[in-house]
Amino acid sequence: MAGQGFQVLEEFLGDSLDLPIRCNDGQVRTFHIPPCSAEDGMRVETIMETGLRLAAGGAEPDTEVLDDAAEMDLYRIALGSAHDELQQHLAWPRFRHVAITSVLWITQGLDTAEQYWNSGGDPSLMAPNRAARRASSAAASSTPRRGSTSGTSTPRATARPRKAAKT
Repeated sequence: MAGQGFQVLEEFLGDSLDLPIRCNDGQVRTFHIPPCSAEDGMRVETIMETGLRLAAGGAEPDTEVLDDAAEMDLYRIALGSAHDELQQHLAWPRFRHVAITSVLWITQGLDTAEQYWNSGGDPSLMAPNRAARRASSAAASSTPRRGSTSGTSTPRATARPRKAAKT
């Protein structure tokens, strides 16, 4: 049986981010983060992979993967034409959150970027926590099994007589 063919990419893959942000003046604005070029996307991925490799290899905690200039260059690439406007309207913590969200969007996709955004940058809030996993597991295991619908029943097994203990 033949498939239905490929959908137009833009119909299911968002190619930009629109992020609602409270600016320094207190107003909430939606900032449009445009897609980066393929070349810039590969540069962002290379920088992130290098950082992950260094971290996995046991780089010293004081070792900087990116110096300040390289970090700002990474953010400039990830934010594209929105970079200057964001920098003008946001304090550093919000600017950095937007920039990292954009980097994650480029390297890991929309779902991961959205999780990071909504977690406020707290990695422990990005994945379901232990209590949530246990609650969903308990709900699944407490669901009664469906009985037979055949109209017949199976006789219950009878207990075997126990052997008397030797004294």
